[in-house]
Amino acid sequence: MRFAILASGNGSNFEAIVTAYEAGDLHGELALVFSDKPDAYVLHRAKEHKVPTKTFTVKEHGGKAGYEKALLQMLKDEQIDYLVLAGYMRILGEELIAAFPEGIVNIHPSLLPSFPGLHGIKDAFEYGVKITGVTVHFVDKGVDTGPIIAQEAVTIDENETLDSLETKIHQVEHKLYPAVLKRLFAEAE
Repeated sequence: MRFAILASGNGSNFEAIVTAYEAGDLHGELALVFSDKPDAYVLHRAKEHKVPTKTFTVKEHGGKAGYEKALLQMLKDEQIDYLVLAGYMRILGEELIAAFPEGIVNIHPSLLPSFPGLHGIKDAFEYGVKITGVTVHFVDKGVDTGPIIAQEAVTIDENETLDSLETKIHQVEHKLYPAVLKRLFAEAE
């Protein structure tokens, strides 16, 4: 089974996943890292780990439809079986989702269905909840609405700051995501 990681930013979840992969904890082959941002730091991290990278932008393909078509073709050419979203900040189109039924996984920094979307940590913090967390879920047509695979709660302490909460959430993400992927990939083989 060949899997690809799609990311748009720093790549801290990629780093956690590739560390587990290099330790032999993940079945399958990490075939490539794709980013829609040619200057994303995740591409630098991938090169350090000798993971092949690919990148192109929506603009290069004349809009979302052309971009998604090119992305789907590239994934087919690379014989990718499974997609792992790790800070990929684009909403996937229906054709791409249909090509990987129950084969696209995402991580989100809240206990879904609460606080979906771009700013899950900040939204939970500003709302004043006492418990938030991390969710790993399958991707469907909605925004952070796919079937939940696993969740882990994080307590928001009385003197918590947004920065300290972000640090706690990321620590949980970096443990939970590789553990869930280990189980999913073992089941998929």
